[in-house]
Amino acid sequence: MSEKKQAVHTKTSTPLFNRENLVWIIAGIVVIALGMLLMAGGNSKNPAEFDQKEVYSTTRITIAPLVIIIGLGLEIFAIFKKPRTNA
Repeated sequence: MSEKKQAVHTKTSTPLFNRENLVWIIAGIVVIALGMLLMAGGNSKNPAEFDQKEVYSTTRITIAPLVIIIGLGLEIFAIFKKPRTNA
């Protein structure tokens, strides 16, 4: 019986994301969560009554979606950011 020789492969690979990228990813997630909380808003004083000012407020209609888009932009930045080289 002949034994097949197995070549030892040493693979030196770098991780896909380094620590700095992960910090940016977490920051993006926090900003997106903040936008979702702003969009949710609070509860109304009387659930049987429709208050147009609460539902269609500037915070829920304009600011919250912008905050979410900024968070998504941070996520894109975190994914495409190249790690620093120490060379």
